[in-house]
Amino acid sequence: MSSSQYLDRVIKALQIMPGIGPRSATRIAYHLIDRRKDDALVMAQSIIEAMEHIKLCQHCRNYADDDICLICQSPKRSVSSTLCIVENPSDVQAIEAAGSFGGLYFVLHGHLSPIEGIGPRELGLDVLDARLGSGDIKEIILATNPTVEGDATASYIAAIARKYSINVSKIASGVPLGGDLDSVDENTLASSIQNRRPF
Repeated sequence: MSSSQYLDRVIKALQIMPGIGPRSATRIAYHLIDRRKDDALVMAQSIIEAMEHIKLCQHCRNYADDDICLICQSPKRSVSSTLCIVENPSDVQAIEAAGSFGGLYFVLHGHLSPIEGIGPRELGLDVLDARLGSGDIKEIILATNPTVEGDATASYIAAIARKYSINVSKIASGVPLGGDLDSVDENTLASSIQNRRPF
């Protein structure tokens, strides 16, 4: 506990970030208050604006400023018949940075977890089912995280795709078991996309 209730609130708020514990949060809070007041205000305003304006793309569920994200709006991509399915918007960013995929995405915003009450509907799998049933998609690339939950989610999605005779592949090895895609380096991720395997 610090000498200021306001500082304590900042420290507590910073701890909601992944990988930020009490000590890191305290260091960051003091740094912002001591030296970077203007930067802290810009950061706070940016977070407020993002929370107020970012929405989910109606096609892929990625973060977007408009109803349709820039990737889905792209004329080069809108004709693609390949759909890469990822767990989180940060996974889209990681794959885009790798530069190895030029198709479309579908973002689940998680993985199947009955214990946590996350089922197919919470992941938008009804929306995905309808999209796959439209006939526009010929291949899906499953880029779920290599965890038990990620693999279970991939298997569930593969079953949906197969009822429409859609080719199903999964990103290749190189992504560590139990890891997150957004923590994998760009070259490894690019190789995983290029060397995907049937699933």
